[in-house]
Amino acid sequence: MTGRLCWISVVFLSIAALCSARETVCLKTGFCLEADSHSQEKDSVLCYIGAGTLEIPAAQISTIEGTSDDPGPGAKSRLKEGAPTIEEVIRRAAIEQGLPADFVTSVAKVESGMRPQAISVRGAVGLMQLMPATGADLGVNPQGERDNARGGAKYLRTLLLKYQGDSVLALAAYNAGPNAVSKFGGVPPYEETRRYVVKVLREYERQQKRHTQTGPTERP
Repeated sequence: MTGRLCWISVVFLSIAALCSARETVCLKTGFCLEADSHSQEKDSVLCYIGAGTLEIPAAQISTIEGTSDDPGPGAKSRLKEGAPTIEEVIRRAAIEQGLPADFVTSVAKVESGMRPQAISVRGAVGLMQLMPATGADLGVNPQGERDNARGGAKYLRTLLLKYQGDSVLALAAYNAGPNAVSKFGGVPPYEETRRYVVKVLREYERQQKRHTQTGPTERP
């Protein structure tokens, strides 16, 4: 495990500059997607997502906003209604699966910015960005935020058990799939996957620092 942590340190130092905050690009139709960054060329906007690029006509875009750590006004309003916030939904799902709540929360932040309505260009949906087929395998409805959180936490637990608690491999498999991890005998040499692992681990470290005064450090 020490060697793997050293590897992560090297990767972190080499690609930290690429790990910028994600953006939320919303179209006038109401559809939103997550991107790492964007640029504009004439009448089109190029959204950079991992190693790929998606071109969207500028006239179809409503807003482009940086994804913040704040889950948004929708989550805050739940407090007034007596319903659990998005963060609470995720933490409960983590506890049900026996996982550190900060770890699952970190995955949700990187995957969707804690947005239940997030949809990726590949068709992954919800807080934990589950593919419909993955949701079906897990017995959950990805469209429902509680089911989505429960399914994502359950899938993370399955991967952590598969890789004997190795969070790096579990995160790589969550992003690229277990078959890719098996094919390369470790973290796949995909820029998107390596950036993803670093982003989640960095967010997890930040989450832990926030809670240093509330109890012992959690570990996945």
